[in-house]
Amino acid sequence: MFKPVLTRNGDYFISVAGRSEVARKQGANMLVSIHADSAPNRSARGASVWVLSNRRANSELGKWLEQSEKQSELLGGAGDALAEGVDPYLSQAVLDLQFGNSQRVGYDVAVAVLSELRKVGSLHKKTPEHASLGVLRSPDIPSILVETGFISHAAEEQLLISDAYQEKLAASIYAGLKNYFLAHPLQNGPK
Repeated sequence: MFKPVLTRNGDYFISVAGRSEVARKQGANMLVSIHADSAPNRSARGASVWVLSNRRANSELGKWLEQSEKQSELLGGAGDALAEGVDPYLSQAVLDLQFGNSQRVGYDVAVAVLSELRKVGSLHKKTPEHASLGVLRSPDIPSILVETGFISHAAEEQLLISDAYQEKLAASIYAGLKNYFLAHPLQNGPK
């Protein structure tokens, strides 16, 4: 059902923009960024899932609209026709619709993933959190950021370094994605 693509396969840095670019070049239908959290409060624990805040979304869409070459990337073949001066308002309307859809899908996927993560361990937040995180900013790719737990919580850190627990987390994230996409099949197949 899925063809996962890693943005990296070792311990090295890839910029936030670079991660989105890898997803875009691979024709991704979804970007899932997986992390472990940390907090000064050592009692903080549990998984959470983050989605793009509307404030950041509006800011990012504005940046993309300012760059006509980005519009073509986002809109695929339709972008070429729209970029050739048909109507700038039409281009903006299409991008607004696409971005709104990406945000809605990201939120709905986050809800599905949280419902599966709940079966594996505790949740830090029971509903998707909204944030202005760069990895969530692609207007053309629905995105979520999964925080698997807190490495600053001693007991949870031990779970997070366990291969068996990592497998459970991975299986729950997969199940959430699978449940969402079975209920909402892609209309045109992979990008």
